[in-house]
Amino acid sequence: MEEALKYRHEYKYLVSAGELAVLGNRLDGLVSRDAHVAERGSYQIRSVYFDDYYNTCYYQNEAGEDPRAKFRIRIYEASDARITLEKKSKKNGMTHKETAKLTREQAGILLAGETLSVEADRLAQYPPLLQQFAVLARTRLLRPKVIVTYERVPYVCSQGNVRITFDQNITSSVQFERFFEKDMRQYPILPAGQHVLEVKYDEFLPSYIKKQLELGRLKQTNFSKYYLCRRHNEKE
Repeated sequence: MEEALKYRHEYKYLVSAGELAVLGNRLDGLVSRDAHVAERGSYQIRSVYFDDYYNTCYYQNEAGEDPRAKFRIRIYEASDARITLEKKSKKNGMTHKETAKLTREQAGILLAGETLSVEADRLAQYPPLLQQFAVLARTRLLRPKVIVTYERVPYVCSQGNVRITFDQNITSSVQFERFFEKDMRQYPILPAGQHVLEVKYDEFLPSYIKKQLELGRLKQTNFSKYYLCRRHNEKE
């Protein structure tokens, strides 16, 4: 039931490269980087977002509606080693994420704008989240709408289950057939030198971390990578 879902605080800020450098210097040694980072201290995230026939998710983002939810397929380093279907929900200003593993074959079907079988015997073989998505894809015509790619520098802290991320070089694409290719055609959506800081935690943000995040100029934003990438493509 939805009441049992655990929602997290999530705050986003638009920051300059210089501000990220200052924050990075403060956080290094204070908290650890995610164990999955490459030798360069970061990793690439690529997600393809889905929307229905009426572009409900797009317009809900534009209007700032709450609650709302959207589906995406996510990979790392343009590799098919780990493919996940994710549903990100927002309620009362807080977020919750559900995930399910996908095979390369399933991802290929969905990226092509096709739907998975919803026959009872096949549907029962899917994890619950994929069952939900498969039915919605048939009934609401969910289709891939935009690909979002960026480089992430992640910091983590067990106290408060804190996750601080620097998301840099955010780009947009609609080359769904090249989703798993490193040289997919992409377009930047933010001015040069502008990036995104995200701060996520459960019940509390430790004071010693909060103090290090104070720059005096940071302003919270309702930044949505999905929405801005969609809007960028509409203008092209």
